[in-house]
Amino acid sequence: MNAAHLHLVLNHFPIIVPIIGVLVMITALIIKSEMLKKVTYGLYVLGALFTLPAFGTGEDAEEIIENLPGIEEKFIENHEEAAETFAYFSYGLGILSILGFWANWKENSFSNLLSFVVLLFAFLLLFFAKEVGTTGGEIRHPEIRKGFDLEKVN
Repeated sequence: MNAAHLHLVLNHFPIIVPIIGVLVMITALIIKSEMLKKVTYGLYVLGALFTLPAFGTGEDAEEIIENLPGIEEKFIENHEEAAETFAYFSYGLGILSILGFWANWKENSFSNLLSFVVLLFAFLLLFFAKEVGTTGGEIRHPEIRKGFDLEKVN
């Protein structure tokens, strides 16, 4: 398995785990489950941890694919910029989740408010997750690029 393959294997986890976390947190807030809130915080920390190797393998993956036919540098650069922004937000959500877990464990008065803040931050992260996923896909999939004309293919 080369670095490009490893990057493709790892890059889905930092996107999928927060999606699951959002669903679990919404459920936790609806049914008022402190345990599910803690599970959600753990998911967000896990998502942030998965971001480390996904982001870390990106440069080596770029070295492998940048000279392949059909690969345009501008799509790699767009993905790299989106990945960097996503990584910062993912790490931020992980840190907020550690704070949320601590507040929940200590039964602080602001723990419920913090749950909503974490959920809103997670929705913001999902926006950047969509961006990083789309820009990554655009590197090898011209059919998802803006301006792609299906009529020209058929």
